[in-house]
Amino acid sequence: MRNLHLLSLLLQYPTLELTGAMDDLRQRLAADPAMPADTIQRLAPLLDRLTTQDIYAAQETYGELFDRGRALSLHLFEHVHGESRDRGQAMVDLRERYVAAGLDPVANELPDYLPLFLDYCSTLPEEAAREALAEPGIVLVALAARLADRESDYAPVFAVLCDIAGVEMDEEAAKSLPPPEDPETLSELDAQWEEEEVRFTNELPDPNAACPQASAMMRRILEPEGDAAEMRN
Repeated sequence: MRNLHLLSLLLQYPTLELTGAMDDLRQRLAADPAMPADTIQRLAPLLDRLTTQDIYAAQETYGELFDRGRALSLHLFEHVHGESRDRGQAMVDLRERYVAAGLDPVANELPDYLPLFLDYCSTLPEEAAREALAEPGIVLVALAARLADRESDYAPVFAVLCDIAGVEMDEEAAKSLPPPEDPETLSELDAQWEEEEVRFTNELPDPNAACPQASAMMRRILEPEGDAAEMRN
């Protein structure tokens, strides 16, 4: 399941480096027998858009979906633990799994960040990777359904992940995870983030700069036999 890291890349913040590699990602996903047979057909709208869309428009679309509120958060434990104390211990346990697998997550992202978790799964044997991916299955189903309701071309990525994990798209079951209330105004958004743990520096990133984690993954695309045990952000 090494190519799970390609699906991880699709869930990264778009950069010029990433969007310029869409054709390569498409070819590698199409050639992977471990992927569902219709993977490329389902992902084609997203791959095509990221290939042709203006980078700033692609980044705005991504930010509106995944960064504006909690309902579509790519942090898995956000959906099951929220801000409870259980989330902290779950983070510690997950990081220990990474380390036990021989990985050294030096990322700035929290361990439950989905692209990071997918990169971890990509280093496991196929059966173990599918089992690990099934653990947050209900979250994947919920995100797939919420994105589909918004007619987002990111929804098929989560549907493909559910297929790989062997998780049924049971939207009724996913409703047992009620989405957190997302802010409707900028003032509500500011108030929400004031309550959260500070996770970022004061520096604003260059919107066209390549994400270090994406860059490391891109190198592995070009050198597929390289060291898969290093995780970077």
